[in-house]
Amino acid sequence: MLLLTPSTILAASFFAGIFAILFALHLTAKIKKEPAGNKKMQEISELIHKGSMAFLNKEYKVMLVFTIAIALLLYFTLENGAKLALAFLTGCIFSALAGRLGMYIATKANVRTAWACTFNIGKALRIAFSSGAVMGMFVVGLGVFGISVFYFLFNEPNLIFGFGFGASYIALFARVAGGIYTKAADVGADLVGKIEKGIPEDDPRNPAVIADNVGDNVGDVAGMGADLFESYVESIIAAMVIGFIAFNANKDYVLLPLAISSLGILASIIGTFFVRAGDKNNVTSAMNKGIFAATAITAILSYFLIRSIVGNLGIFWAILSGLLAGIVIGLSAEHYTSTERKPAQGISIASKTGAATNIIEGLSVGMRSTIVPVAGISAAILAAFFLSGGAANFKIGLYGIAISAVGMLSTLGITLAVDTYGPVADNAAGIAEMSSLGKKTRERAEALDAVGNTTAAIGKGFAIGSAALTSLVLFVTFTEVVGLKGIDITNPKVLVSTFIGGLLPFVFSSMLLRSVGKAAIKIVNEVRRQFKTTKGLMEGKAKPNYNKCIEISTVAALREMIAPGLLAIIIPIAIGLYLGAEALGGLLVGKVVVGFLMAVFMANSGGAWDNAKKLIESGKFGGKGSDAHKAAVTGDTVGDPFKDTAGPSLNILIKLMDIVSLVFFPLFI
Repeated sequence: MLLLTPSTILAASFFAGIFAILFALHLTAKIKKEPAGNKKMQEISELIHKGSMAFLNKEYKVMLVFTIAIALLLYFTLENGAKLALAFLTGCIFSALAGRLGMYIATKANVRTAWACTFNIGKALRIAFSSGAVMGMFVVGLGVFGISVFYFLFNEPNLIFGFGFGASYIALFARVAGGIYTKAADVGADLVGKIEKGIPEDDPRNPAVIADNVGDNVGDVAGMGADLFESYVESIIAAMVIGFIAFNANKDYVLLPLAISSLGILASIIGTFFVRAGDKNNVTSAMNKGIFAATAITAILSYFLIRSIVGNLGIFWAILSGLLAGIVIGLSAEHYTSTERKPAQGISIASKTGAATNIIEGLSVGMRSTIVPVAGISAAILAAFFLSGGAANFKIGLYGIAISAVGMLSTLGITLAVDTYGPVADNAAGIAEMSSLGKKTRERAEALDAVGNTTAAIGKGFAIGSAALTSLVLFVTFTEVVGLKGIDITNPKVLVSTFIGGLLPFVFSSMLLRSVGKAAIKIVNEVRRQFKTTKGLMEGKAKPNYNKCIEISTVAALREMIAPGLLAIIIPIAIGLYLGAEALGGLLVGKVVVGFLMAVFMANSGGAWDNAKKLIESGKFGGKGSDAHKAAVTGDTVGDPFKDTAGPSLNILIKLMDIVSLVFFPLFI
């Protein structure tokens, strides 16, 4: 039997992280060697690239002030403040680095994907998917590498929560700012371009078209990467802490989550080689093969790994429950959002009678779509708890739940690749349209983009599911660390805090939706102004001022991101200080129950509205320009901030409040 000591596990995890980073750099080099098309394509791509990187630079400058302030707060208020502050700053740097590197290659891959569509869809898929794999590998590589280093330095998993706090902090601002940016530009571009002027999506005459493409990157590449980096590292750290508590500091159980995550890196790399499609192959099927291959490899290798390290096969079933729950939630999101399924088709049919019926049906679909994710998470929790031995030992059962979350996220390297493929394909379709590359090329690019909408919906479903499970694991960790034996809901302080916890997702979402609406109004007015005052713009004889719309979205996003971010940090500290640890537990329960349901509802209703519109644009129910199409565009614009701003940001809200509670818990007891 293979002998795996704690030292070898830690070393293997360290090198697994390095290997993932090297693989990402290898893919980056391969992508950059691909031809970037003609001069016009390169000009458009460069505008998107510069706009994306400029926004990210400004965002990080604003966040730097708050980063330093939080690090100082940790340093001066907590017993292990120096170690926590160091871990926090490193978590911030690693999360920001993963987002920056992932977005850099995404903005270089878009034009190469568009050019590859002139030859065949298989080559274009490989480029777009490889750019997503770069983000996926940077996220898992930096995550495992960072945790391994800090465990080696501190030898106490509790202190690594500072690393997770840094990841959460960056993730929230990246998601919020990116979401406001992308949807302000998208809504503004659609309302004037599609509805008022009747021009196609990504038409170069639309002044907001470049801002829209920039938004795809800052929201769905950098934002999504930071979101899942947070879930990934926090699920590992929480499982390590619970393992430390449940098994009396047995290092085999403490380091098992790192070992499983390292296996997942290897499996994800292997899975990338299964993603292949010819010109007539199903692109969705090609990417599903990669995910299923990585999942199967992780499951098989985890069985032998657990036998070698701890010998408790109940832990294996816990991992399997997490892996299966992730797939179930992803498939559920696909069912409710795909153009080939009845929910989105029903919204298309409802569009025939106007925007009101479109919106009513979309809301109904979103609400109904919460059933399967809740059932999947609940089944994973129960299975993980009892199969790992929870009936005999409660704390071991809690460890099983934590390992389930690690299992769900173990193949993040490839699941994130499938998700961030979407924005690259979307940009490629836009570049193909703006560069007039011909009908066949546009059809191939649009086919990749259509699949990207579905993969994005699946990715959001997976992100939400993993956020909920990670949040629950962090909550369990909080109760163990603080020493809560239970939460008495009849206690007035707890009851009030639970209501406040349930209220926060509504307040948070309201702030973000309002921010998108305010910024979109400014974009609409600017686009209308340019069409009115720029002679020859509608005829294609004049060039719009793209930079003005980019500037409006940037300023709005950076200004509006601060208040929601501070809300998520200040509220749990205030409740903990003034009402106590048990009341804080009630707050955490309230926000995860309501936040999880709202996030699923918003993501799936938004995705279904989007694909219902695309189904009509394909020629069904009247096609482009029909009354049904106009109603569907209205529904899509309502759904945009649902699925790309408020919904995804709730993932981070529910995790960040847990991690803040865990880091600052000494102040509450």
